[in-house]
Amino acid sequence: MAWRGSLALAYRCEPLHGAPRTVLHDRHDGPLRVLASLYPEAPAVCHSVLVHPPGGLVGGDDLGIQITLAPSAHALVTTPGATRFYRSLGAPATQVLTAQVQAGARLEWLPLETIAYSGCIGHNAMRFELQPGAEMIGWDVLALGLPASNLAFERGSFEQRIELPGRWLERGVVKATDMRLLDSPLGWGGHRVLATLWFAAGAALATERRDHLLDAARAACDAHPLKATAGGTAVDDAVLVLRVLAPRVEPAMALLTQVWALWREAAWQLPACVPRVWRT
Repeated sequence: MAWRGSLALAYRCEPLHGAPRTVLHDRHDGPLRVLASLYPEAPAVCHSVLVHPPGGLVGGDDLGIQITLAPSAHALVTTPGATRFYRSLGAPATQVLTAQVQAGARLEWLPLETIAYSGCIGHNAMRFELQPGAEMIGWDVLALGLPASNLAFERGSFEQRIELPGRWLERGVVKATDMRLLDSPLGWGGHRVLATLWFAAGAALATERRDHLLDAARAACDAHPLKATAGGTAVDDAVLVLRVLAPRVEPAMALLTQVWALWREAAWQLPACVPRVWRT
């Protein structure tokens, strides 16, 4: 039986005793919902934990997430565990995220890794619409198979799409049989984890600010064991991207977390507040 699920998250900023507070109103249909909304750092920043109780997606499953942030709202959205795309008998499993971030709002899209199991037919699409004055930090970590358990990605395919309309569009299809892509030094280079972190704004970043954020990311890469397979660039005057290839999820996630913390401090003057669910 295929699962159909949708989740709408609407964040808005409301005054609380004279200080801003980000409030979430959510609506769900099917097995996709908010486990908790927390305020571990300040009322202005709402941390939301999303859960999918079935534990993963199989062929025919279709999940949709819609996020809207009203002006001045700040949301950090994460998950308590990996998103898993399991073996399919022929139908694709699909997850689609669309986010609209209004002026002055900030979004942090920080789910834990996505695992593509051998035999899956996975589609994962993300679209982020940022108005001028809006900013976000997001990441995506894709692991093919379970290398630590010697379960290789031998069959199936995975399609990924990340879009910031008018500024950055990335679409890729990984097929388990495409060894030229997976093993070539011009492709995945034999690695099975691809991690992407980005900082994006709804309008061009000031050159000095953009360079400062990029320099911080590159310095972190240079000091990390994955420095040979990590690098950052500005793909647009409003979008910075850090890319990492790794043999396992853990070192890639560690580097992304480090750069996320640097960018958060440098761009927003906010210290990193690591979601507690990542440590449970």
